[in-house]
Amino acid sequence: MAPSLEREARAKLTVRAQTEAINVFAKNLEGLLSARPVRGARVLALDPGYRTGCKVAVMDETGKLLDHGVVYPTKPRHDVAGTKRELARLVKKDGVNTIVIGNGTASRETEEVVSEFIAEQAPSLRYTIVNEAGASVYSASELASQEYPDLDVTVRGAMSLGRRLQDPLAELVKIPPQSIGVGQYQHDLDQAELSRTLGHVVEDVVNRVGVDVNTASASLLGYVSGITPSVAKNIVAYREENGAFTDRRQLKKVPKLGPKAYLNAAGFLRISGGRNPLDATSVHPESYEVATSVLERAGVKASELSRGGVPDIERRLGSISTLASDLNCGTLTLVDIVNELKKPGRDPRDDAPEVVFSRSALSIDDLEPGMELKGTVRNVVDFGAFVDVGVHQDGLVHISKLANRFVKHPSDVVRVGDTVKVWVEKVDRDRKKISLTMVQGK
Repeated sequence: MAPSLEREARAKLTVRAQTEAINVFAKNLEGLLSARPVRGARVLALDPGYRTGCKVAVMDETGKLLDHGVVYPTKPRHDVAGTKRELARLVKKDGVNTIVIGNGTASRETEEVVSEFIAEQAPSLRYTIVNEAGASVYSASELASQEYPDLDVTVRGAMSLGRRLQDPLAELVKIPPQSIGVGQYQHDLDQAELSRTLGHVVEDVVNRVGVDVNTASASLLGYVSGITPSVAKNIVAYREENGAFTDRRQLKKVPKLGPKAYLNAAGFLRISGGRNPLDATSVHPESYEVATSVLERAGVKASELSRGGVPDIERRLGSISTLASDLNCGTLTLVDIVNELKKPGRDPRDDAPEVVFSRSALSIDDLEPGMELKGTVRNVVDFGAFVDVGVHQDGLVHISKLANRFVKHPSDVVRVGDTVKVWVEKVDRDRKKISLTMVQGK
């Protein structure tokens, strides 16, 4: 009897633990995908390495590859002078304003060289460290070989690092969620359930943000509600054959995109600079008539939407509930429409914390107890949060040090991508461990 009860209790506890671990992974993934894009960044991405060198990829503001190569700032070649010359050449030639460094092997040594280069030759430049988890998985994938058949695997990996800064969502959807490196115990979990849950998270974020149908990749389009991977490829093929979409109704001509799929997807697919300004908003085509009536009531032309919207539209309209009744429209639906017309095409990721940039390198040897730092939350687990404070090792803020109150779970206080102020509590240089606190004086 006792062994049977023990097995039953163990099975129930295992299921509960797996469910909790999957939920933590899902919350972390949502925070990572919702990270703020760095628009206007002309990026030089560095994928550090020792023997094979540091792979370089330069991209313009849209992520288009401009240059690529290899430098050797680390041992065994340790060509620091040659690395600085090549960086200076690429920065000048391609108008680079941002350098991105992967956080893997040789990241610390590469960061030191970049920091010296900026101080000596390019003080207006800035750099940041990005998490390279999953970059190697993507670079060797069939998708990457289809996108860039003529490029080496190492160049694809460096490009992925740069694009993660420019548009995290568009780049990270190309990587299996399990390989992104947030969460805990992912290899011990039910892989089918983990994959299904994380797939729902990606779909939710993509649909919340919206997708520009004229620039999105098939990988990104495939997560839009109602769009299957095969239909996503058909959209890209139609766009390449017929040119950019100028009207949402053109989507009905895409092979295999039927009426139901169109109804599900249309509100999430945006067309910038199209014939109808409402196509660039999240207003669904079924609600265009209501949106047009709202603009007429406000005394505003639809063309105003392309110039930043109507910030004072609520004042112009008066009572929303009365207007909803006049237009025979649900109040909540009308509120959503009015909010979109107020600031059309607004990216909810703009509310996320800004990326933390650096101009000088920090070492674990520079850290002292009591030092105040600004960092970025890289991972949230049951026992605390790992924060990147600009050294190679992330520091741990234990759950008891997250706030000056009881915290049931770290995700109640922080999420992946948050910018936080921390204080160094303890530095173990021999074991390369950093203890941090978010409570001053604790």
